[in-house]
Amino acid sequence: MKRLAILASGSGSNAEQIIQQVRDDQSMEVTCVISNRPEAGVLERARKHGIPIQVFRKNVWSDSEEILNFFDKNHIDFIVLAGYLQKIPDYLIQAYPDRIVNIHPALLPAYGGKGMYGMHVHRAVHKAREKFSGITIHLVNEYYDQGEIILQAKCPIRPEDTPEDIQQRVLELEHQYYPLVVRYLASF
Repeated sequence: MKRLAILASGSGSNAEQIIQQVRDDQSMEVTCVISNRPEAGVLERARKHGIPIQVFRKNVWSDSEEILNFFDKNHIDFIVLAGYLQKIPDYLIQAYPDRIVNIHPALLPAYGGKGMYGMHVHRAVHKAREKFSGITIHLVNEYYDQGEIILQAKCPIRPEDTPEDIQQRVLELEHQYYPLVVRYLASF
């Protein structure tokens, strides 16, 4: 059975979608949810589903031995970023080559890179008067939002849409596609 760790910094709606989809899959399980913020809503969602949680503050990530020991002790096979707002250290990428996946709320390479997350992305898309936005699911490498693209899905933007409207439409795509792609990738 494949063991997944979900890393998230925010409310955790994508994490919860993945937890719910994986629950009935006999070939994998969400083993833990990790956050860098003890007040993150994702931790309560994980508790509600009986998933063990762990908080690693930013400074702990520099201790590769502690982090790698944690992942090894929990027999983690695959890592899912679900709104995780911290750069993944190179040692973890090297330990899990092509086994860390992320979702970005835009059609990369547009609106990607450091500082481009959440409403920052949606406001930029709105300001540029784009006709479409969407999601990009990609593998994680050592550069922000530059890993191999696995899937992109787009949605139209209407002239009257606000950044919040764009956010809602993109979130619907995230919930529709991310759990499916995670299950597919983690199955190998």
